[in-house]
Amino acid sequence: MEFCDSMLEMMEDETFISRLILSDEATFQLSGTVNRHNVRIWGTEHPHETAERERDSPKVNVFCAVPQDKVYGPFFFEGNTVTGQTYLDMLQNWLFTSLQADSHDFISQQDGAPPHWHLMVRAFLNEKVPQRWIGRKGAQDLALCAWPVKSPDLTVCDFFLRGYVKDHVYVPPLPTNLNDLKHRITTAINSVYSDMLIPAWEEFSYLIDIACAAGGGHIEHL
Repeated sequence: MEFCDSMLEMMEDETFISRLILSDEATFQLSGTVNRHNVRIWGTEHPHETAERERDSPKVNVFCAVPQDKVYGPFFFEGNTVTGQTYLDMLQNWLFTSLQADSHDFISQQDGAPPHWHLMVRAFLNEKVPQRWIGRKGAQDLALCAWPVKSPDLTVCDFFLRGYVKDHVYVPPLPTNLNDLKHRITTAINSVYSDMLIPAWEEFSYLIDIACAAGGGHIEHL
């Protein structure tokens, strides 16, 4: 509720949304599984449901950032795990360079994943964009506001981009190697054009509204 109230207040400034960059990473596996570490399944009772998954399937970790009019990415992390250091390297050497090529007046959002919480990452954000970043923060951090813990799928990356890419990547015949998988991911992301993002960003504003209307409760049914 605190986060949504803050967002609604900031959104009263007509320039706020146009400056906001939403971002996230996802893991795509050759087996067809898309890891969504922050997904929640809400229910009134245990569904007694099981799902089979292939262990140790080859995978790629992909990062994207989404303003109102384009998608920055994909950025493919090296290795099987995203660490605080590799995430920081991406911010320094790719994302902020790309963002600043278009504008120096942006607000960067990230969620509370462990690599984003790394001390070096927060130190970098405090120095480069003080009061212009949103994310999990400590008492001394110079963030614009804190990203809520275990938030529902509020961002364009969560409820639009990841599903769109998955639907275009995992089309038979399925990719057979990581190069093919990366190519399909890149092609899918490059096919997202600005007019597709307009309703997605309208949905973001709507989700903030209904989260407030729900008093911070479940919004998946609305």
